[in-house]
Amino acid sequence: MQEERRLAVLRAIVEDYVSTEEPVGSKALVERHRLGVSPATVRNDMAALEDEGYITQPHTSAGRVPTDKGYRLFVDRLTTVKPMSAAEKRAIATFLDGAVDLDDVVQRSVRLLSQLTRQVAVVQYPTLSRSTVRHVELVGLSPTRLLLVLILSTGRVEQRLVELATEVGEDDLADLRSLLLQAAVGEVIADAVTALRGLVPAQDATEPAGPLTAAVVDALVDAMSDHRSDERIAVGGAANLARFGDSFDSAVRPLLEALEEHVVLLKLLGETTDGGVLTVRIGHEGPYQELASTSVVATGYGPGDEAFARLGIVGPTRMDYPGSMAAVRAVARYVSRILDEA
Repeated sequence: MQEERRLAVLRAIVEDYVSTEEPVGSKALVERHRLGVSPATVRNDMAALEDEGYITQPHTSAGRVPTDKGYRLFVDRLTTVKPMSAAEKRAIATFLDGAVDLDDVVQRSVRLLSQLTRQVAVVQYPTLSRSTVRHVELVGLSPTRLLLVLILSTGRVEQRLVELATEVGEDDLADLRSLLLQAAVGEVIADAVTALRGLVPAQDATEPAGPLTAAVVDALVDAMSDHRSDERIAVGGAANLARFGDSFDSAVRPLLEALEEHVVLLKLLGETTDGGVLTVRIGHEGPYQELASTSVVATGYGPGDEAFARLGIVGPTRMDYPGSMAAVRAVARYVSRILDEA
């Protein structure tokens, strides 16, 4: 009973501190929350929580604020992640369903996450090396020019123009299209590249199809070896940090500096794992000591049950953890569904 009551007091302190941005006193707790005990009992519980390192007193005349340990207990004891409302779900679906390609999906996701959580949102682009080839299409634009379209399982679409030295007929184009599909579709990038390169020596260079195959395979391999780094990310909502002006030196300044370093942000998001496991790293639990006043809520996303990349939010430890966790999980699920249906 005593442990549950102290947990209720801690929960009330976290909720009040996040909403009011002010240290919380026992009198305010009794007035705002139905704790079912006297103010004296609440003061005793707060003293016990402070002794155990869950809350601290920033100034002698102030109330209490949660520590990293207190936030961790609060998050670990959340029985369920707060569900999004029906209106929020509709808004997410409507906003994301309007995306026209992968870049648009990522940019919309980062804007949506930052608006829902009022934190800095970070979305990693799907990792190319873990993608599989979903489709390859060849379109004849003229007798000596082709449009090559590559579609990956992550939803990424690459297009290349292929200029030919000689004219190509529809029959040769159809034959090559079949060869490419047979070699590449369903294969991970590395295996697809190997299979495609194997098509070139099989063709006699003196035959009309030889140079055609070589030119198209070169363009397709180039598209699969896309010059864009797998470490590409999108960031949004930096203006939300203005809400934490009182924590500028301890939390905001280091985070603003980190936003310039994509490698740092990727490490904050954590490793990409299969499945949509939601992770919350609070303060000193993170990989960078200079970001010890920052928390991260992140999860993986991708088509089916595989996570090809991660998305999440970062911000000062004084954040709405239940709301942020719900938003991150919901957006990741909608993005994964969009990629699955693409």
